[in-house]
Amino acid sequence: MKNLKLLSKKLLFIIFILFTSFKVYSSDKPVDIWKINEKNNDQNSETNLSIEAINDSSNEITIYNNKSNDDTLGIIQDSSINSKKIKITGLYDPQDYDLSINMWSNSDGDQLKNLFGRIAKIDLSEDASELMNISILINAHYPKKNITEKEFLRLKSEWLIKNSNFDLIKEYLNKNKILNDNPKLSRHYIDHYLSEFRLKKACEIFSKNLEPITDEYLSKFNIYCLINAGKTEEALLILDLKKELGFKDEYFEKKIDYLLGYTSKIDISISEKSIFDFHLAHKTNPNFKFQPDEKTSKIIWKYLSSANLLSSLKEIDITELDKVSNIEKAVHDKNYSENELFKIYMRFQFNINQLLNAKESHKSLSNIEARALLYQKILLESEMIEKLKLLKILKSSFEKDNLNNAFDNELKKFLKEMDPTKIPDNLTSFYYTNIKLDKDSPMEIKYNNDVMYQSKLINYFNGDYAKSKIEKDVNNFLKRIKKNKKYFFSKKDIIFLESLKADGIKISEKYDDLYVISEDEMPTDIQIMINNNESGSALLRIVEVIGQDRLERIDEDTIYFIISALNQLNIDSIRNKILFKVLPLKV
Repeated sequence: MKNLKLLSKKLLFIIFILFTSFKVYSSDKPVDIWKINEKNNDQNSETNLSIEAINDSSNEITIYNNKSNDDTLGIIQDSSINSKKIKITGLYDPQDYDLSINMWSNSDGDQLKNLFGRIAKIDLSEDASELMNISILINAHYPKKNITEKEFLRLKSEWLIKNSNFDLIKEYLNKNKILNDNPKLSRHYIDHYLSEFRLKKACEIFSKNLEPITDEYLSKFNIYCLINAGKTEEALLILDLKKELGFKDEYFEKKIDYLLGYTSKIDISISEKSIFDFHLAHKTNPNFKFQPDEKTSKIIWKYLSSANLLSSLKEIDITELDKVSNIEKAVHDKNYSENELFKIYMRFQFNINQLLNAKESHKSLSNIEARALLYQKILLESEMIEKLKLLKILKSSFEKDNLNNAFDNELKKFLKEMDPTKIPDNLTSFYYTNIKLDKDSPMEIKYNNDVMYQSKLINYFNGDYAKSKIEKDVNNFLKRIKKNKKYFFSKKDIIFLESLKADGIKISEKYDDLYVISEDEMPTDIQIMINNNESGSALLRIVEVIGQDRLERIDEDTIYFIISALNQLNIDSIRNKILFKVLPLKV
């Protein structure tokens, strides 16, 4: 009877797999259709791609040569032995960004690996990150030289993990049906939300997955999600099949048996091998307790904090400095509240002499006790300059122990209470380095019709100018400039005019003598990429050039060659967005 029941489960699971596979490949929804214009039937010519419809059921597409009169390439289900099957992984239509499906085709894999490696070492600004996301998430063919598809996917995944935009990761994985192909990225998504004790969010990654999961970690977590969602029979079918195929994980199976009610015996073992194992220990033990130490990973500290499992302040014995040290490290990693740490500091006892002479007496104490003494003295100090000096000493103490982030928000609170006009010269650097200034509010564009690049002419790049009108108005403006001997022709004016010329706007030759372009301003490697039509690689180099900077703060020479590169590559949409950030006068 037991064997018959198991056989029934297997048959049901096979039917389930066949059904889902049939859904994937036989959906009557519109398939992806890409319109590609061919030039002179040259198979090596660049093809521009536009997405007319996106079928969430599959990203596997087949491109074939359509012999109809319009001579286009279409995409169909693979029905011919001669058809070529191509899988494209991305999120964005290349035409939306004036890019091509072949943007990586001419790139050298060794160069790409080197570029990705250098970019990974930079803490990119918001502007650079946005351009990076566009570059790697365009629907485009993989590069072929010195790199495999798997390696290129890995490079993308490593960036997405570093950037950790989890909404973007979810969209990328689900839309491309690559949960199995990117187990490291999928696990990063799951572990992040699990560490925040947001199980429902972590399980969402499986919502659109219709294929059997091959990665063991993902498969176990999927089983747990199904059980948690009340889909016990489906979870058991998958687990039974895995066992038949040789799966064995005593720790996992004990926890699952308890969750399913197969046993009432609590397995008190706690594994820190993964955040999922740790979560299972917590969820299967009603009396769960765990005391983290210096070896406890950051992600488990985060879980303990999110699940409200850290010991209460009253339970921490301040004489056990190693435990206080662990709390400091957790605060530095942003897994424990700064406010809670400073409440612990307030529990240390000092005599009046130590408090009065804190600047000297802290030197004879352990680092933790010294920080507690300095903090208490800061609270008692009424003189602004003296308080500022103490804050600097306390911040230095944290920095020496590599705990920079542990005294961050609290420090800013103190600094905000001070009048910046009364800060002495020897402390201004400390003050402005550590205070959090209010984020700049969105500024409106103010037109200055005495300066060309700040005039209303820049609205051309916003699509608000007809070609005939911009030609007339620009030439009239240049006529005025030529008569005005005092007008300073800036680099931004040159950037503005060169971008117009790149778009085919006709500028009278009689104004050519108004400015001179230096031929050596473009970095040689970027120019070579442009000449070789390596638009993807060129964009990555531009990302590297922008680096940590906001576009508005980059020098004019650098902006010039960035815009020049985009002009040569005909990437107008990205160029226009950059121009609108760097050219207008904003107030």
